[in-house]
Order: sequence, then structure tokens, then C-alpha cells
Amino acid sequence: MNVSDIETIFTTAVHKKQWAITEADAKKIFGAMGMPVVKEHQAKTPQAAARAAVKSGFPVVLKASGPGLLHKTEANLVQLDMTSEAQVLAGAQKMAADVKDLEGFLIQPMVRGKREFVAGMFKDPQFGPVIMFGMGGVFTEAFENIVFKIAPLDEADMDDMLASFAGAKLLQAFRGEAACDMQALKAVLKGLCDLALTYPQIREIDINPVIIQPDGAPVVVDGLIILAPFVEKTVLAPRIDVKTLGACFYPESIAFVGASASPGKWGHMLPSNTLSRNYKGKVYLVNPKGGTIMGRQVYKSVEDIPADIDLAVVTIPAHHVMNLIPELGAKNVKGMLLITSGFREVGSQGAALEEKLVELARNAGILILGPNTMGMCNPHADIYCSAAHAYPIPGSTALVSQSGNMGTQLLAFAEQQGIGIRAFSGSGNEAMVTIEDYMEAFERDALTRTVVLYIESVKDGKRFFNSARRVSRKKPVVVLKGGRTTRGEQAAASHTGAMASNARVFDAACRQAGIIQVKQPMELLDLSAVFSSLPLPRGNRVAIMTLGGGWGVIATDLCAEYGLVVPPLSEDIVQRLNAILPDFWSHGNPVDLVGEGDPDIPKTCLEELLKWDGCDAVIHLGIHGKRVLVNNMAKSIAKTDPSITTEQVDAFKRVILEFEEAYTRFVVEMTQKYDKPVLGVSLLTDALSQTLYRYEDLAYKGVFFASPERAVKALSSMYQYQQWCRAHGESILQG
Repeated sequence: MNVSDIETIFTTAVHKKQWAITEADAKKIFGAMGMPVVKEHQAKTPQAAARAAVKSGFPVVLKASGPGLLHKTEANLVQLDMTSEAQVLAGAQKMAADVKDLEGFLIQPMVRGKREFVAGMFKDPQFGPVIMFGMGGVFTEAFENIVFKIAPLDEADMDDMLASFAGAKLLQAFRGEAACDMQALKAVLKGLCDLALTYPQIREIDINPVIIQPDGAPVVVDGLIILAPFVEKTVLAPRIDVKTLGACFYPESIAFVGASASPGKWGHMLPSNTLSRNYKGKVYLVNPKGGTIMGRQVYKSVEDIPADIDLAVVTIPAHHVMNLIPELGAKNVKGMLLITSGFREVGSQGAALEEKLVELARNAGILILGPNTMGMCNPHADIYCSAAHAYPIPGSTALVSQSGNMGTQLLAFAEQQGIGIRAFSGSGNEAMVTIEDYMEAFERDALTRTVVLYIESVKDGKRFFNSARRVSRKKPVVVLKGGRTTRGEQAAASHTGAMASNARVFDAACRQAGIIQVKQPMELLDLSAVFSSLPLPRGNRVAIMTLGGGWGVIATDLCAEYGLVVPPLSEDIVQRLNAILPDFWSHGNPVDLVGEGDPDIPKTCLEELLKWDGCDAVIHLGIHGKRVLVNNMAKSIAKTDPSITTEQVDAFKRVILEFEEAYTRFVVEMTQKYDKPVLGVSLLTDALSQTLYRYEDLAYKGVFFASPERAVKALSSMYQYQQWCRAHGESILQG
């Protein structure tokens, strides 16, 4: 069968308004695409079916055949293990009597095998063709033990697909049957990809089961192809110029259109926030009333400003914004940060208004950020133009949030914890600049080393997937997905389509593109902290060092839950630690320092663990953060013991503080010396505690979390990303 034969099958089915391809034709197509398909005979009558069974050789499988027969097993139209001509004849006659639209019969040899799998394809409206693989047979939908990947698949994708579902062990030697021929199984996955990408009229493909025979050879014994009544052509918005987007974050002049003298209003918040920092550009305030605001001249219109403008920050009501476009165009405005609400988010009328505004702005050469956004900031240019009066330091983490409140929270946390921000944008309605545009901008931006996103939806799933996959080859992408609900009821004709959901497909796209997904907002910046501050681990082996046994046990359990290994110490490292620690130390991993007060012991033990070639990372717990405990203890002493002077108390506190400062720097020096990630968990934290500690002369930073779980989850994500990079042949430079 060649391409023209396949096209003929599809054309004939469409002409007859039969959107399901018969099993016989489907398997001919599968065979033409290189899949291992069972040999079978077709018969028009019960008598011909009986003769075909004799020719095939018993035992056989008898199936009814016809374009409307989609789930034959449930309708008792499949008879297994038939051993005689008479049995086949009787079975076929009963099927013919029971089914009106029967076109004939299929006779297959009875394929033996203890292992059954399902493979398939469906068209996702956002991401396009999605390939599915998992446990097959009659319980496919009941157990839903499946994995998804976005087409096309490369070798690494197929390897991951066949290794990452819960039944992957069944592909190995199993109960006396040989290991599966993985190349033949990959031929099924590749064939599905080729069909999906070559023939857009295919909506779904279902191959169930793929039976693994005792010798390990897979064979397709049943299949279904569903065509779409018509092929939808998605109209996507034109792509923006990412250079212009970048320029919006480095404006030499800003006009605040809708400036207000009332504190708390957007027109006051944004210019006051911007002017309170060290922004070096020119700032113009615009309000039809004129006068002065904040002691600055107010222009009655944009036209009155005596210079060109790079960025317009607009807070006027939605129905007035379109009239502003000609004025902005006359001032050569590059971008408009449109804070104003009242567009697509309020319904159909708002959506129509937004579309008209975008058309006008595009014709005028103006890029719209928003509308309905909380603002943006670029610490590298001292621009803090958002509702959040938070001022994180310049750094390498690019942050985009589709939720303004989420973005505000993350900026405030970044400032508090010393996490540097490359730039922030609340993307709002994304009328022109979408999350996909930001991804492509991050790909080119040398200052961005970690991308952090809060996403509720994507406008162009395929473009998002492709750009994320490219970005992940250079820098980590961390995503928190909001609105993780399944798609509504779907009229799916196949097992594959019935198990599809928005959340599952998005998760699959993230895994395949190298995106690290998190479930809580705090994790976004936890990961930005480690990715921007530490080298990636070479493997998943963790040495744990703790000032108390309980935390070591907890950390060990967490490592097991998150795919990390806590290996036993080698005899050599035990002997070296014996020379440092008292006889009653734990003599194992975790290494319990048993509360020793010598300030050099934690340093010496940490370096010994980093020297050990049996670990890829170190987590140390309870050594940092004693300062908080000592401060409280000093207050108690001062109140209760009059013999202790204030100077003695201060000296005691100073010793602890000096140890903590020296230890923190030592941790970073050891991270750099041995090129292994070291993550700390502080004993206690207070308002002065930070996640990151930086030193100008050291490339890496000190990372300290408030709980073992945060440290372990962050390290696990680093390992996950390292594994993805290794599978895709990438070498990511950290530091």
C-alpha cells in the first residue's frame, strides 16, 4: 500500500460519510507505515470466513467488520480461540444475523502473549497531534496507566515514553517471556506520528491491543482510525517583534496616561512607584485637567509632551483607549503598558473592543502589553512600574505571571529572600504579547538564566511547546499551572480520545519540553534560587549532614519520595569521619553531628562528604540559623542573670554570628571547589533570614531553605532537569 492508496481509503470514507475506517483498512495503513501488524484474511460471507480459518490454521480469532463497528469486543463481535471450521461458521452466522451494517469478517491467527498494551493518537486543539502509550486490553480506560507525548517524537521522547509509565517493567523479560523488541515497539509510535503529521484529516487513532508475544515481538492485532468531518484551520495572531518587546523594558522615556493625584489609584501608584526608585529616564504625567501632581507638571494630552515617548503606561477607562492610539503613534511610542481592565475578561463586548484596539495598535506600530495587567519591572534599569511596591535586586530570573496577584506575591517574596529578578511582566489578557512571545524573548536574552511562569492558559500550544523546548536546552523553565481541570465531556470514539484531558496533555508537553512543573507558588522561586545559584547535580545520590537525628530521618524519607537516593557511606569516608566525630556518631548517611559545638566540625565534615565520589549533592540541616535561637537565649539570660553583663551577652551573640557568616561563605567556597550543589536547611528563620547569600568574588551562592521538604524538592527538580538535558544531549552551564 502506498500514499495514494491511503488517500483513496480516506477519500472513499469521506464520500460515503463514514468517519470510521474499517479495522481491515486501518491495519493495512498501519502496515504501510512500518508497524508490525498481524496477518489476517477478509471474508464477505460466513462460509468464506470458515474457509479462510482453515487456510489460516487454527486456533483463530473471528471478528465482524464494518465502518460503524467501533467497539466490537463490548458488542460480542469478537470470538477468540476458535478451533474448528464449524465453530467459525456458526459464530459468523450469528454475527451476520445480529448486525445490520455488517460488511464482512476478519480471520486472524490467535496471537498468544501475557502482555497487552495500547497505543494511539488524538488531535489536541492546542498542541496538535498527541501520541499515547500504556497498558492495553479491556481494562485500558479503567486503569488509565498511560503516558502522552506531543508529536513528532525523537528517540529520547520514545525512550522516555516507554520507560515512564507505571507498567514499564512489563516490557522487560516477564514470567518466562522474552523482553520486548523495543525497536519494533518504537516503530508503532513512529508510525502513529507519521500518520498524524502526514494526514491532517485523521482525528483519532486507537491501537488496542498491541500484544507482546512470548519471543518479545510486538504485534498489532486491532486498530481504529477516526476521521474529522472537516479539518479546522486555526488562525493565529501575527508574531510580534521580540526586539521591540525587549525595548519596552528599557524605555528612555515614560508617559503615564491617566495620572492621578489620589493615592491608591492606579494613576498615582504607578508613577509614584517608578519615581521612588532610581529610574534615569524622563517621566511625563498626562491628565486632561493639567496642573501638577507630585510636584511635577501634568500635560493635558500626549500631544502636548515636547518629545517622543518610548513607553506609555495607560490607566484611562477602556472605551477611551482607542482614541489614544493616534496620539501615541504621533509620538513614536514603541509600547503601551495597558493597565486598564474592561476588555476580553468582561465578555463578548469587551473582547470585540480588545480586537479593534489591537488592530489599531498594530497598524500604528505600537506593541500592547496587557490589557488588564498589574504592570512590569526591570531591576537592571531601575524600573519598578507595577502595583507591587516590591523591589527585588537585579538578577537572572525572568518572571511572567498571568495572574497579577500571583506576580505581586512572587515579587515581594523575591525581594525578601534576596532572589534576583531579570524582569517581571504581568501578561494580563495577552492581547498582543503572549506567553509564547515572552518565551522567545527569553531564549535570546543573555541576562535570563532561569524562566519562571505562572500560566492559566496558552494561546498557541504548539508554539509554546516548541519555544519551551528550545529554551530548556539553554536555561531552566519552571511553570506553575493554574486551572488544572479536565476538559468537559468529549465525544471521543476511541480509548485514546476518551482518556485525553487538558491537564494531562499540558503535563505531557511540559515533561517533553524539559519544563519543571511545580504545584505551589513558593516552589517557583525556590527553583529560581537553586537554578541561578548552584551547579546541577551529576546524579541523584545525596549525602545528608544534620545537627540532629530526626531531621536526617525526615530528609531521607523525602529523598526516597522525590526520586533521590541516600547511599550508604563507603568504609573510607566512615574512617575519615571517625577521626573528626565522637565514637557515638551515626556511622552512616545521614551523618549526625550529634550536637557537637566545635565550629570546625561542620566545615570539615561537609568537605569530606563533598570529596566523596559516592554522592552528587549535599543537604545540611540545622547548622545555619542557630543565630535566631541564640538571640532569644541571650534575651532570657539578660533578664534572669544579673551577673552576666550586656557586653558578655553581646560577645556571645557576636561569636555565633561570626561562625554563621564564616560557615555560610565556606559552604559557597566548597560548592565552587567541588562543583556539587550544597543545599542548606536553617534551624530557625527570622525577618533577617534569606534564601540566598551572595559573595562578589564567588560564582555560586549560598542556598538555605526553611524546611527539609523545600530543599529536597528543589534538588529533585534540579536532577530531573539534568536528566532531561542529558537525554537530549545538552550541557547546561550553571553558576
